[in-house]
Order: sequence, then C-alpha cells, then structure tokens
Amino acid sequence: MQQVNERKITRRMNIRILRNDISKYIFLLSTLFGLAVLSILIYRIFSEGVGSFNLDFLTGKLSTQPERAGIMGAILGTAWLMFVVAPVTMFLGVGTAIYLELYAKKGFLQSFIQTNIANLAGVPSIVYGILGLTVFARAMDFGNIVLAGGLTMSLLILPIVIVASQEAIRAIPSTLSEASYGMGATKWQTIQNIILPVALPGILTGAILALSRAIGETAPLVVIGIPALLIPFPDGIFDKFTVLPMQIYYWTLDSALLAEYANLAAATIIVLLIALFILNSTAIMIRNKFQHKF
Repeated sequence: MQQVNERKITRRMNIRILRNDISKYIFLLSTLFGLAVLSILIYRIFSEGVGSFNLDFLTGKLSTQPERAGIMGAILGTAWLMFVVAPVTMFLGVGTAIYLELYAKKGFLQSFIQTNIANLAGVPSIVYGILGLTVFARAMDFGNIVLAGGLTMSLLILPIVIVASQEAIRAIPSTLSEASYGMGATKWQTIQNIILPVALPGILTGAILALSRAIGETAPLVVIGIPALLIPFPDGIFDKFTVLPMQIYYWTLDSALLAEYANLAAATIIVLLIALFILNSTAIMIRNKFQHKF
C-alpha cells in the first residue's frame, strides 16, 4: 500500500515537472516570437527610413514634393501638444487620485466614480476625439489648435494616470502616515511631505505610459481635423498644428500614389521612436532618483 502511494506521488510530481517545463518553453517561444517580430519591424523601418533621415528633413517644412519635405512643424507641434497634455494630466490625475483615496468617504458615490474611471481607461480613442470635437473644437470654439488637441489627449490618458496614482498611494504603508499624524502634522502636510514623495515613482510610471500613448495617438486628432500639410510652424498653444503620428498616417496613405512617401513615413517613425526613448529615459531617471531617496 505504501509503495502504491509513493508511485502515485512520484507520478504526480513528474506530471507537474513536465507541465512546468512545457509552460517554460511556451513562454520562451512567445518571448522569442515577439522579439523576432519587433526586430523585423525595426529593421524595416530603419532600412527604409535611414536614407531620408538627415538635417534638412528634420529642420524643413512640410511639402508636397517628397525630396523637399521636412518635419520640423510636426516636431514642434508634438512638443507643444505635450506642453499642454503633461501639466493638465498630472494636475487633474494626481489631484483626483488623492481625493478618491484620502478625502472621499467610502460608499456608493466613491465606488461609482472609481468604477467609471476604470471603464473610461478602456474606451476607444476615437470616442475621445468625438468628445474633443464636440466640446473643445465646437462648443468652446477652439477649432483645431494645439489647446484643443492637448485637452482632448488629456481626457484620453487621464484615467490611466488616475488609476496608476491610486495604486501608488495604496501601496504606501499606513504606518508612515500614522507616524506623521502622531508627530502633529496635518493631513495636507502628511500628503505633501510623506505620501506624495513616496508615491512619486509609481505616479511617474503611470505618467510615462500615459504620455507615451498620447504622443503616438492619431485617431482623436483626425476627428478634430488636425491638418497634415503645408502649415506654418506653431508658435504657441493657440496656433494650428500637426504632430508626428499624423504625418506618418498621411504619408503612409500617400505611399500608394508615390513610393517615396513610404521612406518619409519610415524616417518620421525613427524620429518618433527617438522622442519616445528620450521621454521614457528621462522619466525613468527621475523615478529612480526618488526611489533611492525614499
């Protein structure tokens, strides 16, 4: 009887080990497949776009002639867009998270707001474009300027920042805030000096992902009516503009008529990837600095 039980235990262990090995190799193959597809994509982009990637392309204006086309207007438009999106999203997102986690009373209303914020994170981006067109472009009569596009993109990524900020605040040990209250600090002093500094790495992580999404979105700007060709360089948030993803989108469409536009689109993708790399690297360095401090 004992030998039978030992055999059953041994067989079960062997089955578990086999399942573990199979799962490991499946996950490894999935990772290798993703890396292979990404490598092929990056190779195609750089092989097609490196010929058009030069100083004239980076500093030139948009043109209907591929050999004279540049993307400085799209680069400036993207920078101005982020100039609006970043502060609006951080202020509203972090403020909302602080209110819901530290001030709002637990109950039906708080739960209702929390559920809807989580649902808004999964809404298609084109819906936010329709909302931006209705509210900012038409009702507020902004038109297709930087401010309208920035506010629309802020609505798009706001739920992501709120949820990430809430998770960062929840992860803080309650002993820190209790110790602050025990020393006589007020609630706002505790939030300002204890909770926010400790939660900042998690908040920045959410902001990184959110801004990375915003800088690569196209659908909301298409709905608002952002142009893509032959516009002057934007000088502020009240000017008309275009952005790098819009330029990639239109040049990809035009490549069906003229093959040179595909090379321009690939070169613009390289610029967008560099911008994302710089944005993420800067934010990661800031996040790591605060992680070492706290």
